[in-house]
Amino acid sequence: MKILALDSSGLVASVAIVEDDDLIAEYDIQYKKTHSQTLLPMLDEIKKMIDLDMSALDAVALAAGPGSFTGLRIGSATAKGLGLALGIPLIEIPTLEGLAYNLYGAREYICPIMDARRGQVYTGVYEFIKNEDLEKDGYRLQEVESQCAVGIEEIAARLNRLGKEVIFLGDGVPVFREQLRLLMEVPYHFAPAHLNRQRAASVAAIGGIYYKSGKIVDARDHAPIYLRLSQAERERSEKEHESKSEK
Repeated sequence: MKILALDSSGLVASVAIVEDDDLIAEYDIQYKKTHSQTLLPMLDEIKKMIDLDMSALDAVALAAGPGSFTGLRIGSATAKGLGLALGIPLIEIPTLEGLAYNLYGAREYICPIMDARRGQVYTGVYEFIKNEDLEKDGYRLQEVESQCAVGIEEIAARLNRLGKEVIFLGDGVPVFREQLRLLMEVPYHFAPAHLNRQRAASVAAIGGIYYKSGKIVDARDHAPIYLRLSQAERERSEKEHESKSEK
């Protein structure tokens, strides 16, 4: 089983190839360029470096959202184009689930936070549970709080109520670090730099689990998970509301 994974949901552009349980290649970059400038060149570079035969791919896994509206659209268009051209399915991985998987095996709650602007974060709460099935090794990722867009005060309050140590990660950490220091009542810490951002390798690893359980979609049916309206949609809605109020 060979899976190509893409993540352009946030600041990081990331491409990876996983074959069975082996990571064959990964290319990550976080720089001041749009993902439309980086994603396909990164894939092309990986193809050349590992002599990748695209026809040998079984599926394309992608971070399906939430995240940057532009980034999600670029990743979605790229994945759909590849899926349609190659005749293979897509595997939709919730962005925050992919981020949480960076910390495989952690005993604490894992709380990814992505800066969603307007004082909110895209977030969720996860934990790793030891597999009770003796035929399965390791841990499975379990959702404690489903991904959502909320204020940092709200997610801190939820974590305090859960009453267990927490690891934070994601591009929201540098934005909300000082607020979290004031808000958190349970023990917490922040993931180190090499684990703190989206990685296509994590998307691919979960993608393998999804693929084996049949959680795939036809490329034509894929749509990003936005969780909330874009700025343009919000502004249009506000104008329509104002117009109705004036009548």
